[in-house]
Amino acid sequence: MADESATRAAHRGPADGPTTPGGTAEAACAARHRPVGAAVPRWAPGDHILWRYRENGGARIHICRPVTVVQDTDDLLAVWMAPGTPCVKPVLADGTPVHAEPLTSRYTKPRAVRRGRWTGAGMVKLAQPGRPWSVWLFWEPGWRFKNWYVNLEEPLARWPGGVDSEDHFLDISVRPDRSWRWLDEDEFAAAQRAGLMDPAKARAVRRAGREAVETILAWEKPFSDDWPEWRPDPRWTIPALPDDWDHTPAPRSSHQSP
Repeated sequence: MADESATRAAHRGPADGPTTPGGTAEAACAARHRPVGAAVPRWAPGDHILWRYRENGGARIHICRPVTVVQDTDDLLAVWMAPGTPCVKPVLADGTPVHAEPLTSRYTKPRAVRRGRWTGAGMVKLAQPGRPWSVWLFWEPGWRFKNWYVNLEEPLARWPGGVDSEDHFLDISVRPDRSWRWLDEDEFAAAQRAGLMDPAKARAVRRAGREAVETILAWEKPFSDDWPEWRPDPRWTIPALPDDWDHTPAPRSSHQSP
């Protein structure tokens, strides 16, 4: 469906910018440099953090999105990604967009990263502690709600500057009428063929997906909450992409909260 295609396109990354192996932007705040093992305090509404993803089969950060904290509690981390946010996405080493490459070679060719800006309407990301997925909300221009997007992934790991995860390829789209459908099953299969996910892990991801579907069918949180009616504080500014966006690796733990 058209809205789901737009959602997938938005998920795949920002508008193209220069391809680089690292990031350059405003200097990061000192709090980002606390030791990873130290307790990470709750963030306050309006705080700027990084929402990042490691590359599959490696430790390098290849997706980085500066976001604004909406809520950070025992039950939920909610963040806002504003239109025009500077961010980082993966590309092939020659600069080719990842999703312009055929599936047969998409996950086997060398990669780099490219900096750009988020070109779609803003989105909200919601993560519940320990769950192997996050839920994203998309709107059309004028704040007409479009859909929820369930991104299957490793449970978020907190660190002083934000949260890290690893994407699991398979996704789910949920429309306002509560109908749903699987997304990116072809990529999920291709990643397994490329050796980025072994059979046991693939089964665990499928199981997590079924659990997410059960949550959708029961219309439990966060779907039952009024997030489609939420609006950002007009005083909030767009977060900067810090110089060290790819540094300070997160611990590979599954807990979200200190």
